[in-house]
Amino acid sequence: MNLWKRIACNPEIKQSMIQYYDEKGLADIRVYLAPWIEERIMSELIHNTTSTELYERDAHQFYEDLKQKLIPLSNDNLIKFKLAEICTSITQTPAVELYTHIRTGVQREIQLLDQMPQYSYVGGVPVNGTAVGTPGMLGGGGTIPGMHTPTMVTSGNGGGGGTYPGDTLYAAHSSIPKLGMCINTIFAEIQQFARNYEGFHNSFTSYNQRKQHMTQQEIQLHDLQLQEQCRILASTRSSILQDIKRVIFDYDSIQETVINELKNWQRNQALAGNGAPFRDNLDDIQRCIELLVEMVGKILDNVNTMNQIRLDNNDEISDIIAHVRQSQQLLVLSSFIVEKQPPQVMKTNTRFAAGVRWLIGPQLGISVNGPQVECIILSEAQAQRHSAQRTMPDSSSSTPASSGEIVNNVGNMEYNNQTRVFSASFRTMQLKKIKRAEKKGTESVMDEKFALLFYTSVVVNDYRIRVWTLSLPVVVIVHGNQEPQSWATITWDNAFSDIVREPFQVPERVAWTQLAMALNTKFESSTGRALTEDNLNFLHEKLFRRNIINGEEDYITWAQFCKEPLPDRSFTFWDWFFAIMKLTKDHLLSLWKAGLIVGFINKGKAERTLKELVGGTFLLRFSDSELGGITVGFVNDQNVVLMLSPWTARDLNIRGLADRIHDLDVLRYIYPTNRLRDEAFQEFYTQRMDENTRRDGYVTNTIRAHVPAIENNFGGVTPQHNMQSPHPQDIQMGNDNINFTDFESILY
Repeated sequence: MNLWKRIACNPEIKQSMIQYYDEKGLADIRVYLAPWIEERIMSELIHNTTSTELYERDAHQFYEDLKQKLIPLSNDNLIKFKLAEICTSITQTPAVELYTHIRTGVQREIQLLDQMPQYSYVGGVPVNGTAVGTPGMLGGGGTIPGMHTPTMVTSGNGGGGGTYPGDTLYAAHSSIPKLGMCINTIFAEIQQFARNYEGFHNSFTSYNQRKQHMTQQEIQLHDLQLQEQCRILASTRSSILQDIKRVIFDYDSIQETVINELKNWQRNQALAGNGAPFRDNLDDIQRCIELLVEMVGKILDNVNTMNQIRLDNNDEISDIIAHVRQSQQLLVLSSFIVEKQPPQVMKTNTRFAAGVRWLIGPQLGISVNGPQVECIILSEAQAQRHSAQRTMPDSSSSTPASSGEIVNNVGNMEYNNQTRVFSASFRTMQLKKIKRAEKKGTESVMDEKFALLFYTSVVVNDYRIRVWTLSLPVVVIVHGNQEPQSWATITWDNAFSDIVREPFQVPERVAWTQLAMALNTKFESSTGRALTEDNLNFLHEKLFRRNIINGEEDYITWAQFCKEPLPDRSFTFWDWFFAIMKLTKDHLLSLWKAGLIVGFINKGKAERTLKELVGGTFLLRFSDSELGGITVGFVNDQNVVLMLSPWTARDLNIRGLADRIHDLDVLRYIYPTNRLRDEAFQEFYTQRMDENTRRDGYVTNTIRAHVPAIENNFGGVTPQHNMQSPHPQDIQMGNDNINFTDFESILY
């Protein structure tokens, strides 16, 4: 929330600041250009200068830029009638005086917020949210029925204080009842105005009927009386219209806040696709939207009533009606969303589910006869065309072009009276066919993004409209081996797309800090344990081919992330990372959560670490050379470090990692905890049968890991057939990998 929106949450402070800016006729400027003014002034406050010459230069530059900023406002129906007055105020105020007044006002706003305990500003940047339940906000310290009170969430870095993630939405919700009271007040004024107008009209009609029987003096007297009544009516009408425009401005501000919260919800939904925690406050957003639907309907009724009482041919009222209808349409269209996203890596001929929800509630009467919703799949180019025209013109006979064939793609919207949820579910959809675009350069099918389009047609206020919404991007595959690269496309899109964008534009490069957060989120959600700082430093080293993080921010490109092979390897960084993540999730989950796997450490560092430890100490690290491989590094009693050839998913399917470690007696202490092996791994061993003969008469047998080089004290070894190792090598002394026979059958 920007500075002025926070000021607006406190009516007393807002009124005080409005009066301050009105001294120079700048109140409207402060409101209409709030984001630009704050960004400009706060930036100059941070780089404050004592030079008079520089200060005057900043003031004149601000003055000229301000005049340029006013030009686009002439297209705004609500402000264009004030624009001449605003321009007059600006031109009559010297540049330095105007700049100083606005600059001082912004400083005063920051000071006022700093005096309130629920706000804290550092360099003009809000770091704490609005406290809920304060008397200044609610007029009594209570909470609004039906609205969840935001809960404090402490920061994850152990620091003090906290934030209220729902403060913006809560402030908007608390403002709606006040807006409703203003609308009701205006309605009462309009009713009185209508009565006065009717009285004037009756007097005027009576006067015209009796005029021919009046004396000239009586006619002049009645003319003056009627002119005065007409002047009073015109003044009253103008005043009411000004009140309506102020209410519309406040309404637009609240609606913008609520729609932005909905966009944030949708952005968080994308991040949740990468595994980020998802705070689902959709019910709270719906409550605000339902109230706004009711408010904008009342505003439109008031404006239409005023439109019926004309005193002149001024068409200002027509512009106001158009603006309100546009706001109403934006609200109705924006509140149609995908609540349950389809799988973002979608395989053809595989069932999947999705669901849409309309957050308008029962207000518009649409829920009485639930409309039918249809789903089709669009290419990126098609999605761009649909997004360019936010509304869909009504054409019952025309269906948007599709890039594929989806079966079971029609559902009816149903309204639940208890939950107030108006939604449609699609439980058994299947994508049967897909039409792909022509590939360019090195593009592959795993880079191509599609989206599901859900649309329906309804009647609102006697005119038919079509509403639609797009799902998050999906990548369509036909074979499981396309899955890793597809997830690279989706992970990058979910992590780095903007809240508002042209489908499905993403940056070509991102900062390492952003990527590190995305990788950590993805890995933690998949494996249940977050990456450590050392883990992330290792990933940085792997991406940038160096083990030192520069003082300046490092950037990683899309090509470096998943297109260009790692040095001396046939696979990319993402191939390697995804394979490790899958191996950990499928075979190493318990050991990883227990902290028994170091994992992300390069071979050289592992060797140096083990060299300094007691013989029999071992660690588990992910292989650099083998996709989805984990290896055991250990130091023997002669202080020689060896690395076993990596085990992959195929190996671990035959015998789990804990049991393999149990089979090798040379492994005695696990790094980094230095606990005894059996103490650390006991709960992860496969339970063995005590009896030698089972009840069915068969003799119990099992398989175990067997490393001949260890048993021969690392002497010469006769080459043996390697059953599982994908890269058999001759055994060498020192720090190289050693070959081993994975298993031999043992009779107990």
